[in-house]
Amino acid sequence: MELKYFRLIKTIAEEGSIANSSERLFLTQSALCHQLKDLEERLGFKVFNRSRNKWNLTDEGNELYKLANKLFTSIDHSFNSIKHIKEGSKGSITLSAECQSFLHSIPNFVQQMGILYPEINIDLNLDSRHPIISKLIANEVDVAIVTFKPISKELKSIKLFEDEIYAVMHKENKLNDLDFLDSNHFSDIHMLIHSYPLDSVSIYEHYLKPNNVTPNKVSAIPFTEVSLSMIESNMGVFCAPKWQLNSFKVSENIVFKRISKNGIKRNHYLVVKKVNINKKYIHNFISNFVEYFLK
Repeated sequence: MELKYFRLIKTIAEEGSIANSSERLFLTQSALCHQLKDLEERLGFKVFNRSRNKWNLTDEGNELYKLANKLFTSIDHSFNSIKHIKEGSKGSITLSAECQSFLHSIPNFVQQMGILYPEINIDLNLDSRHPIISKLIANEVDVAIVTFKPISKELKSIKLFEDEIYAVMHKENKLNDLDFLDSNHFSDIHMLIHSYPLDSVSIYEHYLKPNNVTPNKVSAIPFTEVSLSMIESNMGVFCAPKWQLNSFKVSENIVFKRISKNGIKRNHYLVVKKVNINKKYIHNFISNFVEYFLK
């Protein structure tokens, strides 16, 4: 039985006649009479007892009217649920990364999300003056990418991938003759970083600083292209994983030297506050982010 017949029964019962129902259903009285006649012929029983001024439901018709009410109540409930789900998919997300170089790979993802989820607005927080986890707990950012798993009952961490940091240098750099670099080798180099403070640089914070080593000279170069150009001129050493330079043209004169005998490896984690993780738009962001960076 088509939904239009339930709507017809419900409307006539509530309006009391075909004439009153015509305007509500945007159909002529003739069209409504034709529909009702067709329905009763299919059912094999009368739905209404008619008089000149009043249309009353038959016993059978009353059962169909009750069923119509249940159907339309259920439909309204479902559409309200869909509306709430859709509204829950709207939101703004501020994303930040402990390793600023990670943000090189973010724009393509943001563009993809803009196509799939136009109602999610994504902003990048590039301020490295304050610890990223503190900003996350303080609700200054919504999602953080870090290279350590924070210990906090407030936070949920999702492992993304593991990489290795190399010393990127000119092949004629004297350090290229070594099998690998130890921390003490960094005391005499000109180290190129993306930005200050030095404590925000992964290789310094997790390897050089624990070994009480500070590079002889440090320069903050915010543009990777400029750092690569300087290395091409043998003017410094840049520390980075190989994937970070995939989108750049790397000269044949540039080499990747392992740091420490076993290499400096690190994990990347996506971190979000547990109270936010079940929000629809946050969930959509996380699931797509993980899929994008694990493919």
